[in-house]
Amino acid sequence: MTRIVPINLEHATEATRPLLDGIQKKIGFLPNVFRVLAHAPAVLASYMQGSVALGKTSLSALEKESIFLATSQANGCDYCLAAHTLFASKAGYNNQEILSAREGKLDAFALLAKQITESRGHLTNEQIAQARAAGIDDAKIIEVIAHVASQTLTNYLNNVALTDIDFPSINS
Repeated sequence: MTRIVPINLEHATEATRPLLDGIQKKIGFLPNVFRVLAHAPAVLASYMQGSVALGKTSLSALEKESIFLATSQANGCDYCLAAHTLFASKAGYNNQEILSAREGKLDAFALLAKQITESRGHLTNEQIAQARAAGIDDAKIIEVIAHVASQTLTNYLNNVALTDIDFPSINS
């Protein structure tokens, strides 16, 4: 059972209602994670601004989904795993690729995201060299870190709140 009850759109503040409306229009429904974030309007606004900015990185949609899946797996966030399993499948990954990304084995981006998350950013020289050898340059390393940080926010939020999963269920 959820520990932080999601806010209904009709009870949203004037500051959060336009943001929530925009999310609902973009995704087709209003996911509980955003309704929980709406309790803190400044945090919701900051998250949304960050998401827009991170949408402009050099990483492809599939590379981002690899990062999101690996990070969410490492952080144990069932909510985000369900959400990003759906988004990754829509972006083109099949079920095996999704499972491989969750394990950090699909590509260099999933591996790097897993390493960053599990080590809390304390990578070894060898891990950095491995990422670079796989074609991840310094700019992309920084972009991966930013995506891991953003994903960790929602992972931790959902883990603390026990947000009710409103995406299709997945096999753990």
